[in-house]
Amino acid sequence: VLPGTLSLLNEAYDRCGEVCAEYAKTFYLGTMLMTPERQKAIWAIYVWCRRTDELVDGPNASHITPTALDRWEARLEELFQGRPFDMLDAALADTVTKFPVDIQPFRDMIEGMRMDLRKSRYKNSDEPYLYCYYVAGTVGLMSVPIMGIAPDSQASTESVYNSALALGIANQLTNILRDVGEDARRGRIYLPQDELAQAGLSDEDIFAGRVTDKWRNFMKSQIKRARMFFDEAEKGVLELNKASRWPVW
Repeated sequence: VLPGTLSLLNEAYDRCGEVCAEYAKTFYLGTMLMTPERQKAIWAIYVWCRRTDELVDGPNASHITPTALDRWEARLEELFQGRPFDMLDAALADTVTKFPVDIQPFRDMIEGMRMDLRKSRYKNSDEPYLYCYYVAGTVGLMSVPIMGIAPDSQASTESVYNSALALGIANQLTNILRDVGEDARRGRIYLPQDELAQAGLSDEDIFAGRVTDKWRNFMKSQIKRARMFFDEAEKGVLELNKASRWPVW
């Protein structure tokens, strides 16, 4: 690597760290416990994920079209081929040369953004699960190659990835439960329609912000589901490289 290029890369990673510190303070504190190389790689992944999410949830979201997401995916492909578009892309392009990161979870996250453009209701729990995989479970899959699996782990690689997937899904389910009101103001309801109906609830209850005993009982069942995924995720932490366990905890 040429000295000038190295300087630009360091600047790119520093900028990713600044973005992470500004928009994800608690997450950023966790990265402070990582080794420097892992820290920079996770910053780069975080920034790409944030930029992807901003396409459908940011200030210009109302102008985003499927074509714009297609262009973003084409740019991702270029990035993985070592042809980054800008400084922030360059950090991720460098990361994928240093760690065995697969492109598919990144493609899948973009698919989750496409889902947000065309879908605002989810019929049953399988549909939000798929959405949670696309927009958050993928982050777990992106991160395992950075964190590394412990050399002495007796667990299968698949089980470690499944735990990482579960952590992403658990976090997204939690976000959905936290943001019910905010999402409703955007016309979106991510809660399963069949389970709402079984609880005697409707879209109108959510749009009106009615907090009743029916609603509380419904939310308790949704929280229980999220906790199940957190429990599944916890099983995989001890299988990670020792240097990566504490940041994940």
